Amino acid sequence: MRHGGILLLAICGAAFPGNAWALGQPQYVENTASAGSFPLAQVNETATLYADPGDWPGVIRAVGDLQADINRVTGHSPNIARDDKNLATHTVIVGTIGKCPIIDELIRNKKIDAASITGKWESFILQMVANPLPGVSSALVIAGSDKRGTIYGIYDLSEEIGVSPWYWWDDATPAHQDTLFVKAGRYQQGEPSVKYRGIFLNDEAPDLSNWIKEKYGLVANLNNVANYNHEFYAKIFELILRLKGNYLWPAMWGNAFNEDDPDNPRLADEYGIVMGTSHQEPMLRAQKEWDRLGQGTWNYVRNPQALETFWDEGVKRNKNFENIYTLGLRAENDSGAPVGADVTEQIVAAQRKILAQEIDADVTKIPQLWCLYKEVQGYYENGLRVPDDVTMLWAEDNWGDVRRLPTATERQRSGGAGIYYHFDYHGGPRSYQWVNTNPISKIWDQMSLAKQYGADRIWIVNVGHFKGYEFPLEYFMNLAWDTNKWTSSNLHEYTRMWAAREFGEKYAEDTADIIEKYTQYNARRKPELLEPSTYSLINYQEAETVVADYNAIATKAEAIYEKLPPDKRDEFFELVLYPVKACAQVNEMYVAAAKNQLYAEQGRVSTNSFADRSRALFKADAELKGIFDQTAGGKWKHFMYQPHIGYVTWQDPRQNNLNIHFAQVEPTAEAAMGVAVEGSVFAWPGATTDAVLPQFDVFNQQSHYIDVFNKGQAGYEFSTSASDPWIVLSDTTGKIGEDKRLWVTIDWSKAPQGLASGSVKITGANATVTVKVEAFNPVTPTRETLQGFVESDGVVSIEAEHYSKKTDVEPARWEKIEGYGRTLSAMRATAPVDAPSATPGQNSPCLEYQMYLFQANKVTTYLTVAPTLNFMLGRGLQVAVSFDDENPQVLTLVPANFSAQNGNQDWEESVKNNARFVQSTHTLAKPGYHTLKIWMVDPAVMLEKIMVDTGGMKPSYLGPPESFHGGALDATL
Repeated sequence: MRHGGILLLAICGAAFPGNAWALGQPQYVENTASAGSFPLAQVNETATLYADPGDWPGVIRAVGDLQADINRVTGHSPNIARDDKNLATHTVIVGTIGKCPIIDELIRNKKIDAASITGKWESFILQMVANPLPGVSSALVIAGSDKRGTIYGIYDLSEEIGVSPWYWWDDATPAHQDTLFVKAGRYQQGEPSVKYRGIFLNDEAPDLSNWIKEKYGLVANLNNVANYNHEFYAKIFELILRLKGNYLWPAMWGNAFNEDDPDNPRLADEYGIVMGTSHQEPMLRAQKEWDRLGQGTWNYVRNPQALETFWDEGVKRNKNFENIYTLGLRAENDSGAPVGADVTEQIVAAQRKILAQEIDADVTKIPQLWCLYKEVQGYYENGLRVPDDVTMLWAEDNWGDVRRLPTATERQRSGGAGIYYHFDYHGGPRSYQWVNTNPISKIWDQMSLAKQYGADRIWIVNVGHFKGYEFPLEYFMNLAWDTNKWTSSNLHEYTRMWAAREFGEKYAEDTADIIEKYTQYNARRKPELLEPSTYSLINYQEAETVVADYNAIATKAEAIYEKLPPDKRDEFFELVLYPVKACAQVNEMYVAAAKNQLYAEQGRVSTNSFADRSRALFKADAELKGIFDQTAGGKWKHFMYQPHIGYVTWQDPRQNNLNIHFAQVEPTAEAAMGVAVEGSVFAWPGATTDAVLPQFDVFNQQSHYIDVFNKGQAGYEFSTSASDPWIVLSDTTGKIGEDKRLWVTIDWSKAPQGLASGSVKITGANATVTVKVEAFNPVTPTRETLQGFVESDGVVSIEAEHYSKKTDVEPARWEKIEGYGRTLSAMRATAPVDAPSATPGQNSPCLEYQMYLFQANKVTTYLTVAPTLNFMLGRGLQVAVSFDDENPQVLTLVPANFSAQNGNQDWEESVKNNARFVQSTHTLAKPGYHTLKIWMVDPAVMLEKIMVDTGGMKPSYLGPPESFHGGALDATL
């Protein structure tokens, strides 16, 4: 069995085929019997479930969940036997090796083979056994190597019969089945790739905390403190286990897990959840416990005895449970004010002394972590060290970019390393806490890098208010369970399978497309960071394309919602329709506000309409939140209340606020014609420059627009005419109330060769405006003979995956990461761990992009890359660029000493844009074909887009749309 993998052994000569409900796993549950299969449920009859009363309480409890799950699917509840005298003809035997006598007997009698999991961490087998015990003709045996191994085996079967891990949290109703048969064979999972896999309930207010107050009330004798009690945490514990996780940092903004409800820690241990506390809260003591006790300053230098007593009491209280103890100390309430390296070293020594006294004199046997969050990483880099047995939990930059990974020496530490990751964040440069903005392609990139460099002891992710992050959370957990299974090449398939499990195969492909696109759209500019000026209104039809693309997937989601059976609609609304529609509305709201401002400058009477449109979309955002409140009979009231509109600082506003100054235009009484053209902010008549459309060319065969608008109250009629027959207009006459968009295209069968000039004349309301048109139709190359990309209107724009040629130098290579980045995908520089920087032209993998340029002069090449950080100690990130046979220019993306923190403007801009940009200049001696080469220097560089500016590139957020390319490329188009 490979580490983190799945081993399947065929019995009766057949392996398990296909994919099923359990994502990416073999289907071992069917609706019809086959040779040697086990009848879990037949019509009006179910197999008996057995768990030994001496097994772990969490195992016995999970068997009760399996009983409920079978009932959810079949409508029949199986019996649970508590001793071997009540076993039935067909029995599911569940037990932990060493805790269940029947399991141990089956192993001794060689009825089951458990050698491959015995002594392993969190591993299990499922095996069909004929005549295992007297009176039992067939059994399905679920045997675990330890407590959680057995529990995972139970929940794996639940997922296979059709019960989603999200059945409660997302109202995921399983499809009814009359019969369930487990196919003959043996099925095994474990050990996991990452030992501890968990979540942090942080940034939980207002949504989750207000929901808790509504559902569970307030903590007794405390003012307005949400009652995060054991009833709530039981739901969290169960979900973590169903996702094959095992670790939790509890809610901490206003709460104290152990004191708010003393049943919380006891129940966590019973379920099988390993408890910890955040980077801010050492030794299993919550910040709020200290605040409530009022024992003086949270300062070890000035108040050491009180703090040590506080920590000692926490260890005594929880030492009989399974925990990971957070060491060190940050300033009070996670403020980040300096504690100091020397003091931190003293603190860690004092904390370990307490652990040795209270738990085990050999403190190396006690799981501990030290979180290198923000300034704490600086302490380490300046020489502070903790003992080797303490896990070093490296924190990313709060925006999903890993700051540092272990060196070869650090990978030898017995405590290993882990990653603290974020799906949301309350902090600078701008808080983002509303909906999912995390494409799984980025999660895969950064976390697989972490695994590659040995940070695999602990993975924990900040999930904010929890609901809204279901899809990336499950991916994070699945990746942690088996990093070998989930790769760069099956990201879409994962999404499709997830959608099929939740909503059915019929809508899986379309639902996956929606999820992939909305998370990619959200990631390129998080909703909280949007402004009217984000996307260009005048260049490349960018802003309107963004709105159209988002509205298209929102429309698709609404259509699926209407077609789904009623019992699937609540779940679809929560997981798909709400975030897609809400984000589409917010994007359109800002674009409408941008039009209000631009149109005011142009004098359009429609200025006021776009102010109204923006306000209407702001209102629609609130109304959609109200619909979420009513979903599932009001079960989720208070979720999606997180403010996301109206930021003026990094901190989220108290409530959504349309913090935009809208312009108003007072129209003239009489009609007055205005004309605006794509590519310009000016309006005619009145502008001092000529009205000129962007150039047309035979390769890209663009459509460009002319807006004819009104400056007055009265309508008017207009007419248009083209100077030449090759200029085609969408309308030649019409009536103007506010605005009319005319589309201009070229009839290339009539266009002259070379560069042709013409014009369009617009007449109306006693005014005439002439718009100049240029069409480029070269003799050579033609659209049919072109090889590679072609210059258009002074620029060549290329998606990185569309290379002409790729040369790898194994094992270093460029690999495609589907769905990554701001527009399409990315090419990732991949190399072995600690591989030295490659030398361009010698041992460097290379991507080549052939293009045809019509000018010979200086060109500027711009690369859009991901905001990946300098994760290797003492080493930055570089890439090299060259044209044709020139010497490659090595470009530094991130210097070796780069610090990802607030105040570093370069970092702040890179995370806002979810991209970094680098440029190079080249002198090309002649027009014609040229080959641009992108050389790998350092691993983990993610190349997304390439733009070659020959003098015509215009400002925009996403860059020009991809240029036309012809001929056979080496990549899939």
